[in-house]
Amino acid sequence: MAYEFKLPDLGEGLTEGEIARWLVAEGDEIAEDAPLVEIQTDKTTVEIPSPAAGVVARILVAEGDVVPVGTVLVVIGEESGPPAGREPQSGVAVEARPDAPPTPVDRVQATPLVRRLAAEVGVDVGSLAGSGPNGRITEADVRAAAAGRSDEPSQPPEGRREKVRGVRRQIVEHLTRAHREVPAVTFVEECDFTNVELPLLLPLVLQATAQTLREFPELNARLEGDEIVYLDRYDLGIAVQTEQGLVVPVVRGCDTRSVDELRVEVDALAEKARAGTLAPEELRGSTFTVTSAGKLGGLLVTPLVNHPEVAILGIHRIGPRPVVRDGEIVARNMGNVSVTFDHRVVDGARAGAFTLALVARLQG
Repeated sequence: MAYEFKLPDLGEGLTEGEIARWLVAEGDEIAEDAPLVEIQTDKTTVEIPSPAAGVVARILVAEGDVVPVGTVLVVIGEESGPPAGREPQSGVAVEARPDAPPTPVDRVQATPLVRRLAAEVGVDVGSLAGSGPNGRITEADVRAAAAGRSDEPSQPPEGRREKVRGVRRQIVEHLTRAHREVPAVTFVEECDFTNVELPLLLPLVLQATAQTLREFPELNARLEGDEIVYLDRYDLGIAVQTEQGLVVPVVRGCDTRSVDELRVEVDALAEKARAGTLAPEELRGSTFTVTSAGKLGGLLVTPLVNHPEVAILGIHRIGPRPVVRDGEIVARNMGNVSVTFDHRVVDGARAGAFTLALVARLQG
């Protein structure tokens, strides 16, 4: 008996996942509950255990492929099987009938999507030598075979190509949606950070932002259909740059916590983000986002709204600048503060008033 393991429902309304990394290869023996595959969602990477013990008979979806929930990912030939009375998670048992003729073994290594493409362009996958891992036939192999039959000479591909996957794929999809759906406007004001201890900048900004959002609830909201949802919690996302791309862990209850508590939380989340160990719940449910790139922040940047939120705060490069104080030119530690907002929900005057109130808090 064998088990077809399907992509499980990972919750939070997710309908698809990317195969980030297989932790086994075809022919490997695997124990029940041993690590099987890493799935990348639009929230985080989740390690999925094997539903049964046995030999990995066939891997049906390649690394980097994005498939919907319920797609069969792998077939595991069971040896010891799950305990009595237990069904394997998201698996389908496939029993062989004693009187059934033996099923031919398909040695071709190709995903269902690649097979479908081959059928569409009239290429026999069995005639191809795969260039992928373990001899797997890739989409490029099929297209190259189809192009080779054409009367028109094919042009060699230009430059080095990498499939958009993982965190970068999520960034592409998320920001494309945000740019297409959100009519964004950015308001900018300068702020005197001279009296702010820069090592405590982000915790201070989180606290001041949460307190200011209480006065401007339309910036701590979401647009759902024909309703504006005003949120009564202040869970702020912080943009963290990692080797894999930008992630946004969430700092909870920023309106009620001390600066020291926020500093500890920010440091812990940033460290986990860079190590790739954030739990799914640490990436969910932000109500507003703050981004600060430090020295790389530039004089002015216009951050994109982190959908489904309606506004994002940017803290830009801070440094000594000449300013006028009491009729004298003096050097002060200055930086720009921007608020990009969804103009469907937030009026420009309110966004400007929010920014000025925040600046007043930061300047003391």
